[in-house]
Amino acid sequence: MRGHSGPDRPRPQVPSDAIMALWTLGRRAIILTLPCVLSGCGIGVLAPRGPVAADDRTILLNALAIMLAIVVPTLIATLAVAWWFRASNSRAVYRPRFTYSGRIELVVWSIPTLVILFLGGIIWIGSHDLDPKRVRPSNEKPLEIQVVSLDWKWLFILPDQGVASINQLVIPAHTPLHLSLTSASVMSAFFVPQLGSMIYTMNGMTTQLFLEADHDGTFEGLASHFSGDGFPGMRFQVRAVTRDAFDAWVAAAKADGPALDQAAYRTLTRQSSNVPPSTYRAVADGLFEKVASQELPPGPGPQDAKSKTPVDITPRPKG
Repeated sequence: MRGHSGPDRPRPQVPSDAIMALWTLGRRAIILTLPCVLSGCGIGVLAPRGPVAADDRTILLNALAIMLAIVVPTLIATLAVAWWFRASNSRAVYRPRFTYSGRIELVVWSIPTLVILFLGGIIWIGSHDLDPKRVRPSNEKPLEIQVVSLDWKWLFILPDQGVASINQLVIPAHTPLHLSLTSASVMSAFFVPQLGSMIYTMNGMTTQLFLEADHDGTFEGLASHFSGDGFPGMRFQVRAVTRDAFDAWVAAAKADGPALDQAAYRTLTRQSSNVPPSTYRAVADGLFEKVASQELPPGPGPQDAKSKTPVDITPRPKG
């Protein structure tokens, strides 16, 4: 039964002060949050320096646009309903017995369904196009890089060049990269936001990742999975340089520094954080394979401060 508001049928009072307070709070939150978000755009996923990262950004922005297609109209409708049914609007119809409308149900369910379909399509396409193991088309042979996550530092081995480095990876720009990754301790995660996809490293396993830097520069890399007390300092730099500069760096690394044999590797597995970048002039044959196959024992991992016993922080399946 429909009826207009009047003395015998009072309409609910909408607290306009609460609406204004909510609007002010939301506006202040946006103003305070926006600078924090934009401050990281210069070094994060929104500032790609490689084709994989560029595709990641496209997926992120497309998903955001699709979700805004339902979020923005919902916010506008919320404000419009609050304004229309304000206490001073005598034209608003009060319908206390309203229970169902087929048209409203159609809109309410069709829009989220379309959003899910669009997002599912983006995820389906992206999961295939950006598969970490997928070889990206190129006329140039990929540079082989072997990556070992330690406590709490990163070891990079260039098997074809015969050199290695700690917490610094020097690569030629405009050259595809094939990374083989493993962990010499607990699970970690390798991530260079400006170059592309994050991937986990696990002891006794090898994961694959294809990347490329299409700009010269220095890019920040990090471990994106918590691995103990030294986790905050488990960062590294990726330097994308010209081919001549890369060859010069390899020659300089071969001319100086210690050799990375099995004894030096065991010393390297000891826990240390905020380790400055360094290089090794030579690498023992098959070192990475011995680490990945656990022929070389893993590092101690995070330890309990009181008992000094290793703490297992590897996620376990529920159930």
